[in-house]
Amino acid sequence: MRRFDFQRVILAPALVLGALAAGCSDDNTVVAAPTPPVQISESFAGTVSVHGAFSHPFDVARAGAVTAQITSLSPDDTVTVGIALGTWNGSACQLIIANDAAKLSTSVLGTATAPGTLCVRMSDAAGQLTAPTSYELRVDHY
Repeated sequence: MRRFDFQRVILAPALVLGALAAGCSDDNTVVAAPTPPVQISESFAGTVSVHGAFSHPFDVARAGAVTAQITSLSPDDTVTVGIALGTWNGSACQLIIANDAAKLSTSVLGTATAPGTLCVRMSDAAGQLTAPTSYELRVDHY
């Protein structure tokens, strides 16, 4: 004769209900979307002499695109100059990307692979200047 197992009959539904209740939760945790990186624009100005060059170091906080653009040349905005991006070693700009035949509005584009100190360099790379030339640059980075 089979015996009625009262504990199994009572415990089995209780376990099923407990498992279902554990799966339901009132936890309304909202996961915030990551903050997108903020692009930084920096301006640099100076004067490059005949056969000379001038470097401007700047810090990047994260990996990403880096663009340097010539925004002003004076007194003659039709001259050919050099513009370059590189890494700053503490005393000099080690060039990575260069355009030695740049004009007003010319840009060079690179990518920073990690945070660090980079540099932008203006020069009379092709020896085309006949007088000192004032310039302004805009550098965009993250």
